[in-house]
Amino acid sequence: MATVKNIRALIGFSNVADADVVQRGTAVQTNMTGNSNFPNPPVDLNDFKSKLDAFAAAIADAKDGGKKAITLRDHLGGEIVRLMKLLAFYAELNCKEDMNIFLTSGFTPRSTTRTPPQPVAPTTVLSVDQGESGSFKVWMQAVRRAKNYQVRKGQVGVGGATPTSWDIVTVPNTKNPAVITGLTPGTTYAIQVRAYGTLGYSEWSDSSVRMAL
Repeated sequence: MATVKNIRALIGFSNVADADVVQRGTAVQTNMTGNSNFPNPPVDLNDFKSKLDAFAAAIADAKDGGKKAITLRDHLGGEIVRLMKLLAFYAELNCKEDMNIFLTSGFTPRSTTRTPPQPVAPTTVLSVDQGESGSFKVWMQAVRRAKNYQVRKGQVGVGGATPTSWDIVTVPNTKNPAVITGLTPGTTYAIQVRAYGTLGYSEWSDSSVRMAL
């Protein structure tokens, strides 16, 4: 017996295509009809099938962009989702916490595996623009789940040598450029950026090199 506590059906429909809603509803209607594991569903399955057929037809009719057809499609879609939620709750309550029984309902179980935090992706310098004399405006790539960003500058050595020391500035986001001040006009600087996430900082980006004015 495949006993699993707190089995839950996958019923999120906000980002599901209409055709997929029909497909999922049809799977449930087909599997629950005559299913001894679920003898008393809270929805008349024949009526549910009729609504699914009507919804499928409305989806096709709405492709021409007609307002009435779209309104009917959306109304029927909302009704299908409501009935699916009732059936999902019924399947959850009556599957006896047995996954094999639950799967006979036609519903897909919701995953209980939690995705562990992932390292934040590295960011990059998009551009380094001259600001007021002795300053740069640094634009960088936004990174998903980043909590903040750091920009560092270092004076490029003779022959383009890597800076031996760096000054770091922390900025909250990438909506506005990070302003780097205290630059000496005529001096060439390397600029690098990195993102900060749940597991810490990403690697520093490749350097973007520019002479201050």
